Amino acid sequence: MSTELPTLESLGPRIMICGPSNAGKSTLAVALARKLDAEPYHVDLFRHLPGTDWVQRSDEEFAALHDAAIREERWVMDGNYSSLMPQRFARATGIILLGDNRWANFRRYLWRTLFQKRSRPGSLSGDRDSIKWGMMRWILIVQPPKREQDRARLRAAGLPMVELGSMAQLNQLYRAWGLERRVRPSAPASARGRA
Repeated sequence: MSTELPTLESLGPRIMICGPSNAGKSTLAVALARKLDAEPYHVDLFRHLPGTDWVQRSDEEFAALHDAAIREERWVMDGNYSSLMPQRFARATGIILLGDNRWANFRRYLWRTLFQKRSRPGSLSGDRDSIKWGMMRWILIVQPPKREQDRARLRAAGLPMVELGSMAQLNQLYRAWGLERRVRPSAPASARGRA
């Protein structure tokens, strides 16, 4: 991250948060939404059925939930899902791209899955999360080589963008923008109402 951090206001009222799994996207979405008086949306909650161990919804239902959320006037939305990015780009006013090394992301995956089920922003209701070999492979092998491609796609959107490459830089952003982490956020109305 450059020494010049843009103001939070420069990202506008509809902010996308992207980056690798377990980089802090959902926690940041909740903190930003609280600061901006906006709704936090976790794209994973649109994709997966509540009360399950990450069972996916149909593509049609997933897209409908996502597209309804981006029509709102103010939101902070964390998640990637490149198939839905074109319509998200069309509505977003700013982007935050998080990053960290794969081993740090992997450690956070193990920690959150084993110990943070009920307190983690962006988790599915029902507390049925479990360690998955496919997710470990995604974090350690599949996702890291895609990082430059993902960064290029986000930059090409032409929106104001903040890029962070480590948890230390993310912590700096929290301080600079006066954001507050909370261990037990209340579930956003969007997640409760669309379950």
